[in-house]
Amino acid sequence: MKIDFKDIHIGNLIKILVSEAGLSTDRICTYMNLSEEEIKNTYQTDTLETKLLLKWCKLLEYDLFRFYSQHLLLYSSPKGADYNKPTESVLPQFRKNLYTKEVIFYILETIENNEKTKNEVIKDYGIPKSTLNRWIIKYGNKAF
Repeated sequence: MKIDFKDIHIGNLIKILVSEAGLSTDRICTYMNLSEEEIKNTYQTDTLETKLLLKWCKLLEYDLFRFYSQHLLLYSSPKGADYNKPTESVLPQFRKNLYTKEVIFYILETIENNEKTKNEVIKDYGIPKSTLNRWIIKYGNKAF
């Protein structure tokens, strides 16, 4: 199944993970403290509150927030000269360019399927040309 990182439908992804894990509706209702109808509604929604999403992550033992991290990697490229400038914040600073294999394979698939050219990928996602070429050499046929 190909994940659409641009338009994330979290409810559908949760439904798939529940099915793969083979969790019973009773167990989900008990753990989440929700009715069966509320669980079904969750599968239909494309957004969830953070606390509720965190509970799903714990129940499914899967980092659902990762989908949003991948979205940020792919669709919010560094802009301007102040990009690498350190910022002062009490919150922890996370490195932006940590590409998972899923994202790498997604990008390579878009090239292989002629959805985007190499130059479009470089421009749209802000990936250095040398990095993209390294991925093609390293993962080439594994991604397809």
